[in-house]
Amino acid sequence: MLLRIFMKKTVTALWLLLSASSLYLYSSAAISAVAERVISLSPHTTELAYAAGMGDKLIAASAYSDYPPEAKKLEQVASWQGINLERVIALKPDLVLAWRGGNPQKMLDQLTNFGIKVLYSDPQNIQGIADNLNLLAEYSPNPAQAHQAAARLLDEQQSLKQRYQQQSKPPVGAFLQFSHQPLFTTSGSTLQSEIVTLCGGRNIFADSPVPWPQVSREQVLTRKPQVIIISGEEAQAKNVRDFWHGQLDVPIITVPENWFNRSGPRIMLAAEVICKKLSEISSG
Repeated sequence: MLLRIFMKKTVTALWLLLSASSLYLYSSAAISAVAERVISLSPHTTELAYAAGMGDKLIAASAYSDYPPEAKKLEQVASWQGINLERVIALKPDLVLAWRGGNPQKMLDQLTNFGIKVLYSDPQNIQGIADNLNLLAEYSPNPAQAHQAAARLLDEQQSLKQRYQQQSKPPVGAFLQFSHQPLFTTSGSTLQSEIVTLCGGRNIFADSPVPWPQVSREQVLTRKPQVIIISGEEAQAKNVRDFWHGQLDVPIITVPENWFNRSGPRIMLAAEVICKKLSEISSG
């Protein structure tokens, strides 16, 4: 009888010990998941990191990482020319945020070979940006902030959809012009095209089989756009007017480049501008 009681107490003690050990390991894993030294290799991943509450953990970033303003103080370790691999390794990051579409894959593979965690970000739509923010929550010391930023983004998308996409008027045909020598636009598979659709517009090259097609003047004129959308300021709008002088006389919507060209939360600021302008053109 005494032996049975002793064995029962012993088993219970072991179970409690194992449970406590498991809880400790789980808690340690949860704590260690927070990245303490983060490097961002593109402007949009820098913005995402700050939005996800990871700003205090950033130790370096890419060129043109200029938002929020404190990002300008970070050491620059990447640019359009590539990644300063030696410097990145010397900084000993435990997480690198990379852009598959803009960072050299060979260099990213080298970082992985050195045992550095590389997290890729290349969102093609608003949902993708929200997904990236939710993913970063796993590495953020402020995960609630990351989840809130993601939820806010989707709420803003739904609000704009209800306000502008449900109109009974036919969508305004828009030409998204990203350069003019050569002349480039975008297909329906990109974030920028999604914004136009969200605002009740219609990308006239949405049917392009490639994401960023080079087009001719004749192709644009044949599709008869009712508006041109560019990323830039009034100076760029003047250049576009001069380019189309005598051939195409339609309104030009200008959107700050860093809002419209980056796959970050500020894309919704671009959406606000485009939605408002397209609505005015449609009503006119």
